[in-house]
Amino acid sequence: MIFEPLASDFYGFESLLTAPEQEAIARLRAWAETEAKPIVNEYWERAEFPKHLITPLLELDVARWAWPETMPFENSAVFRGLASMELSRIDASISTFVGVQDGLTMGSISECGSQEQQDEWLPKLASGEVLGAFGLTEPQSGSDSAQGLRTTATRDGDDWILSGSKRWIGNATFSDITIIWAKDTADGQVKGFIVPTDSPGYSATKIEGKISLRMVQNADITLENVRVPERLRLQHANSFRDTAKVLRLTRAGVAWSSVGVAVGAYEAAVAYAKERVQFGKPIAGHQLIQDLLSKCLGNITASMAMCVRVSQMLDEGTQRDEHSALAKAFCTARMRETVAWAREIMGGNGIVLDYHAARFFADAEALYSYEGTREMNALIVGRAITGTAAFV
Repeated sequence: MIFEPLASDFYGFESLLTAPEQEAIARLRAWAETEAKPIVNEYWERAEFPKHLITPLLELDVARWAWPETMPFENSAVFRGLASMELSRIDASISTFVGVQDGLTMGSISECGSQEQQDEWLPKLASGEVLGAFGLTEPQSGSDSAQGLRTTATRDGDDWILSGSKRWIGNATFSDITIIWAKDTADGQVKGFIVPTDSPGYSATKIEGKISLRMVQNADITLENVRVPERLRLQHANSFRDTAKVLRLTRAGVAWSSVGVAVGAYEAAVAYAKERVQFGKPIAGHQLIQDLLSKCLGNITASMAMCVRVSQMLDEGTQRDEHSALAKAFCTARMRETVAWAREIMGGNGIVLDYHAARFFADAEALYSYEGTREMNALIVGRAITGTAAFV
């Protein structure tokens, strides 16, 4: 399949990809344009996830690329970031599904699981035989997850008893397993568990009434004395520092997704501006419209450059928490500006789904907040700058 660079990749970052990486991006782009784009507005409006897309999407290997146990070919973090961007420029909910399946669920097992756990679960998750979710956030604990986690884990012989609740857990209405993070009542440390969702005492209830990422099936999870065998405890998750290893990887992924949302809104605005006629000519020929489009492209290009570099640092082994935090904070803020300008270009038409900008505009709000708010990421960066923590 022939790879064609995006016009929105103004500085040609996609030229950094190898030939196999470009071919994989081309396949993913063709699938997203033909299979996903025609139906996303309908499913977004109904607040349903198009589950029939899961198998063909995972057959494109999107959940295999990052992990040695499943990797079909050698690839870079830049490639994986651009793939996330590709999905998000069509729809952020589909990209979020992959981020939960690949980044959070598989990432938890890859970073914190034993070799036996990796061998057992990663191939099943990569193929879609098993669908996963990631349970960290709680009704009373979001930004303060490191200290405020209330879900408990109590050792009972060869089992653990989990009790508590989780909130905003993506994919949780249809996942087969959920990675649950809980505080050990014996030592007070956060530990991770692979919890089958058919376990007695486990329940997940869909969160209704969302205005953002409506296709993502977020759930409230209740754990009432859920019994989990020791073999399903992530063997290398012994404190919140281990949880943070996973978040460091996925936080940069959210930055890439935010670039994709900005690109999707920008592309929709460009197409609209070329077709919409006012005062006798397409509005693309008006100075104010060109100014807005130029500012959109500037935000996209700056954000893409930051994401490329932080991904290169991941491959080099030099990426630290503050690097991914700065990328997430900066790129989501620039995304928020960009989708607003794209919607503005469309005037009243910008608030209906027909022209796509409204969906990107709404979905941007969730990306701006999850995986660490802008403020929390700013404090992670601020700690690196000053050497002083200012979280409380």
